[in-house]
Amino acid sequence: MSPSAASPPQDGLFARLGKVFRTTAFKLSLAYLVLFAVLASLGLGYVAWNARRVLDDQIVSTIDAEINGLSEQYTAGGLRRLIAVVERRAKEPGASLYLVTTPAGEHIVGNVSRVSADILARPGQYEGFYGRGTESDQSEHRAIMRVFTLAGGFRLLVGRDTEERDRLRAAIGNTFGSSLALVVLLGVLGGWFVASRVLKRVDDMTETTRTIMAGDLDGRLRVAGTGDELDRLAQNLNLMLERIGELMRGMKEVSDNIAHDLKTPLTRLRNRADEALRTAESPDALRTAIEGVIEDSDGLIRVFNALLTIARLEAGNAPESVRRFDAGAVAREVAELYEPLAEDRGLSLTVCTEPDLILDGNRELVGQAIANLIDNAIKYGARSAEAAPQEITVSATRADDRIRLTVADHGPGIPEAERGRVLDRFVRLDAARSRPGFGLGLSLVNAVARLHGGSLDLADNAPGLAVTLSLPAGAA
Repeated sequence: MSPSAASPPQDGLFARLGKVFRTTAFKLSLAYLVLFAVLASLGLGYVAWNARRVLDDQIVSTIDAEINGLSEQYTAGGLRRLIAVVERRAKEPGASLYLVTTPAGEHIVGNVSRVSADILARPGQYEGFYGRGTESDQSEHRAIMRVFTLAGGFRLLVGRDTEERDRLRAAIGNTFGSSLALVVLLGVLGGWFVASRVLKRVDDMTETTRTIMAGDLDGRLRVAGTGDELDRLAQNLNLMLERIGELMRGMKEVSDNIAHDLKTPLTRLRNRADEALRTAESPDALRTAIEGVIEDSDGLIRVFNALLTIARLEAGNAPESVRRFDAGAVAREVAELYEPLAEDRGLSLTVCTEPDLILDGNRELVGQAIANLIDNAIKYGARSAEAAPQEITVSATRADDRIRLTVADHGPGIPEAERGRVLDRFVRLDAARSRPGFGLGLSLVNAVARLHGGSLDLADNAPGLAVTLSLPAGAA
């Protein structure tokens, strides 16, 4: 295989490693590894230092004990006894060092053959080199030594070889280095493993988002079920995609409904204008035709104003006129305005409200919502002439921490399967298409409810429909 043929896999591997090394997970793992290595170095360094200190203290304590014992031997039996004791101990194998010299520094007895004259010249504790063999053996060893001056000027040197201590220090150092190298290796491998897993999930999410960007709004991010931050991100993005899908479906439905429901008034508007141009024979006839055109135009303007109002409410951009008011009083005022219209339709309008139903919200919007509900009840709540009762009931009550504003009629009602759909814009049931309207009333009421943190519920009134606007009560 040629080198050129082998380069793409290597390039792919290096690119993959580069992506791993650039991930936040790997960088965090590396930062944690560096921090852990520093702390481990400090900890192991302290252990090594403390171990050396303990060993040195033990050596010094042993030396002090031997000097005290030999001093007592010298005091009790003189130089001869000291020489005998030192000679016996010097022959014993071990790390102990002994040397007795004259005041002039000449060696008398001991197992130390060479030591610096500076050490013998001054009493005290030293760490330095010594020789233990013959003249032909020039090897040097390291020891902790203490020089003590006896009565008569004789010098006593007692020490301990530090080879064992140095071996322990070297073992601790080797263990420290090996442990640190192992920690670094495991940390790098662990960081690479974690980063690879995270990167794989991120790549999966990226691939899914590409399909969504290509137009597949039904695509969803995979939730691994681990409950980690990537799972929470995927869940939130999926909820966002669900909402976007709902909005897109709603937009399509609104567009279809606009095309269907606005076609008739626009056609009528055009026909009136065309008829006026063709058939108007007098200024009065032309004026009448133009007034009809203006009336139809005003109706269309009201539709678009309602759409803008609903859009602002759903976006949370309501007028800044929140204040405390009595919802029962608003219900009574609105019902009083609609009483003449209800009487003209042969309907009775009954109002029943509890006192002190305090709300914190937009009084005008709540009043408009109640007006829409009463207007719908008057339009669609009447049954045949012989049916009874021909009554619309407006009630305002409190249930726990909610205020319920209900408008109930005894009309044909709305099938349960359609009650959720009629809250969308421009949705009109087939039975209602013969009556005036554009299907925006309940959409506006629902937007007002959501703006105030409430809900809109449709229920069977047996017969008829009961629509309840449930809003959170104001603080006492």
